[in-house]
Amino acid sequence: MHITALILSVLLAVAMLQSGVMKFVRPAWIRQFAEAVHLTTAQLTALGSLQIAATIGLVGGIRFPPFAIAAAIGLVLYFAGAILVHIRTGDRNMMGAMVFLAFSIATSVVLVLDVRLA
Repeated sequence: MHITALILSVLLAVAMLQSGVMKFVRPAWIRQFAEAVHLTTAQLTALGSLQIAATIGLVGGIRFPPFAIAAAIGLVLYFAGAILVHIRTGDRNMMGAMVFLAFSIATSVVLVLDVRLA
């Protein structure tokens, strides 16, 4: 179980780092996404910061598992909120948020089970 928790944490951390950095770089496709859900530049920066913080928590969780658990649960809340924003704004382009929500839930469950079984 520990290897699975480690792999999921690292993969989720890499994905969140990439996504968070893109929110700072702001290529055209990110700006279009932000406009579709009515995000301001400041909000986009805050969201990117949260994703980078989650990356740090997931990586730090390799040594101290509660950090990874907190980061993964935080990402569950983050992506649940993202889906709600997509629904509220009428934007149907939410597949990425749904995939990341499922990935965050799976990582959270495996991390908690890993700590409980250790």
